[in-house]
Amino acid sequence: MLQSSENSFNPKSNSPASNPNAYNPVKTVTAPVDQATIGRTLVIKGEISGSEALYIDGRVEGKITMPESRVTIGRNGKVDASIQAREVVIMGKVTGNIECSDRVDIRSEGSVSGDISTVRISVEDGAALKGGIQVHSEGKQNQPQAQTPAKPEPPKALAATASA
Repeated sequence: MLQSSENSFNPKSNSPASNPNAYNPVKTVTAPVDQATIGRTLVIKGEISGSEALYIDGRVEGKITMPESRVTIGRNGKVDASIQAREVVIMGKVTGNIECSDRVDIRSEGSVSGDISTVRISVEDGAALKGGIQVHSEGKQNQPQAQTPAKPEPPKALAATASA
């Protein structure tokens, strides 16, 4: 009996100790990196910046800068801020300008009051939008600035290339 309990005890102590420890920290480490959440009762005044996805269900006033990530305004979210992100999904209320490098998605229960600059935009039936919209292609965003001085610069560029 002692041998059988020792045999059953050792595998139980080794297997559960190694498996949960090996898998649980990995799961808890990857979850926060995927998305940060500002809860329903939180109020933040100031600047928010980062590189992970952000879900806002509370209130934010100030500036949100997430150029590589998605910012989602939940149904309870109220944002009085300028937003710069790769992607913005709006189900709550946003007052401020939005600048996206990919797309803006305003859902039926969402509202935006401010100017939007993006590559792609989707506005569902029932959504409220007050402000200007500038839709541009990814390549043409910087080209108009380069085209204006491009006529005087090519000779300089050729001269620089020739002298180099």
